[in-house]
Amino acid sequence: MAGIIDNIGDALLQMHWAELYAVITGVLYIFLAARENIWCWFFGIVSSILSIYVFYFSKLYAESFLYFYYVIAGFYGWYSWKKGPNAKEILEISRWKWSHHFFAIFSGVLLSLALAFILRQYTDAKMPLIDAHTTIFSFIATYMTTRKILETWIYWVVIDMVSIGLYWSRELYLYSLLMLIYTIMAIYAYYNWKKTLLNE
Repeated sequence: MAGIIDNIGDALLQMHWAELYAVITGVLYIFLAARENIWCWFFGIVSSILSIYVFYFSKLYAESFLYFYYVIAGFYGWYSWKKGPNAKEILEISRWKWSHHFFAIFSGVLLSLALAFILRQYTDAKMPLIDAHTTIFSFIATYMTTRKILETWIYWVVIDMVSIGLYWSRELYLYSLLMLIYTIMAIYAYYNWKKTLLNE
């Protein structure tokens, strides 16, 4: 029994360190992304790998899966930002039509409800509805970021604000702080990218 308790204690201690390093690299990611620095993807990948571990042990399984996707998206984002549509030019900031946003939001809601149902039925996930929505819309927003779609930052502001409460409820206080920083940086990034777009 004592051995089991010690193992749990060691896992929690490791998770706190993983959370701390994930937050530090996460801040570096969002700061560099806001400034269109391609190295953001390196720090995003490191932060995501650490986050997979943290969220799995926090029983936020959809979030854990999301961060696995972030790892893959990090490599794609690096490639995408480095090479433009014709693989010769650096990718530039662009905007989506309203029809694109309607399709993204409508599809996101449907997929979120489906994922929430699966989480309720087959896992012991905490707050499955909110977890599902932040996860699905983060998939969408991440893709938009890899393609340098300006409105990605509006999506991120909403996602990050909701995530503050989600992570706080699971006692992931450093992640809550990270989401607060992300919210502020997403607002900054939107205006910075918009300024760049207008000057192109």
